[in-house]
Amino acid sequence: MKIVAIRVYQVDLPLHEKSYQWSGGKSVQVFDSNIVAVETDTGLIGYGECCPLGPFYLPAYADGVRSGIRELAPHLIGEDPILLGPLNQLMDRALKGHPYVKSPIDIACWDIKGQKAQLPVCELMGGRYGDDFILYRAISQQTPEKMADDVSKYRSEGYRRFQLKVGSDVEIDIQRIRQAADELEIGDKLIADANTGWLMHDALRVIRGVDDIDVYVEQPCNSYDECISIRKRTNHPFVLDESIDSIDTIVKGYADKAMDVVNIKISKLGGLTKSVLARNLCSQLGIAMTIEDSWGGDITTSAIAHLAHSTPTDYLFTSTDFNSYVTVTTADGAPQRVNGRMSASQQSGLGVHPKMEVLGSPVLEITS
Repeated sequence: MKIVAIRVYQVDLPLHEKSYQWSGGKSVQVFDSNIVAVETDTGLIGYGECCPLGPFYLPAYADGVRSGIRELAPHLIGEDPILLGPLNQLMDRALKGHPYVKSPIDIACWDIKGQKAQLPVCELMGGRYGDDFILYRAISQQTPEKMADDVSKYRSEGYRRFQLKVGSDVEIDIQRIRQAADELEIGDKLIADANTGWLMHDALRVIRGVDDIDVYVEQPCNSYDECISIRKRTNHPFVLDESIDSIDTIVKGYADKAMDVVNIKISKLGGLTKSVLARNLCSQLGIAMTIEDSWGGDITTSAIAHLAHSTPTDYLFTSTDFNSYVTVTTADGAPQRVNGRMSASQQSGLGVHPKMEVLGSPVLEITS
């Protein structure tokens, strides 16, 4: 089997809530997503997606995906998409860095591999754990009262994990956490996610201000070293997100006792192949995980679901359902949340069938 064409489709993903806001005044109203089709000489086509959270969040941006694939795709024409190890080595040789560019291609090749094997991708990743898995809901940064109301609203829809976007004024953040915590019931979990937004002295004030609250602290400061400084001075469970960008960082974080939970974002690691490696390492080391990505629609949600559903339940802290946040449906067959939970497709590959009338014409096409 050989790759004969790689196509990129650009899709805008508006939000049901109109705007998504987090630390530092960052906000997005419409997400710019890239859906990538990898076509083979057998007629099988796999699909992947990469949707960075704007150019001001991580070293990734939507037009960079398109530019990167324009550079990378010619090297992949004629290669076997089933041989994921050699393919990833080739991508890393042909384009240094830029893992988010490689991610949708790798996801599409997993889709092809599952179709060829006539198995769901999660079965190829180690097998399905249970009937479904638990999701979190991100609570966009608003007033403490509005965020508490949103926790209550989404709790009524079945969610039991809430990622509260903090990382601004210390006193307001303390109130955000306290008022949100008041809406919780036994078994619920609250994560205060600063998205690198606090300076160290601000982070210390917040964690001391909520010392009596059962809350996870996620990525309080910008750098790994700053986060470790805070970690050493709190008893709250600790999550690293933006700092986790490679297998090396996970190993270092484990050795330094830097975290209790890590967020594995598929595009940040370069696709499902390297995310599976990170997931398996964390499972062996006893590190809990949130399985997710930066953002996306139906195809990203499908990839997340397969990785999450094949993660041992004890080590899966939570996952996410990005396709429920956006107003545009890009594929049939994508998983849908039910009472705050989700399951991966039982169909072969990712189990998705893109809506070509939504995708439109490709903005980039590389062929043999």
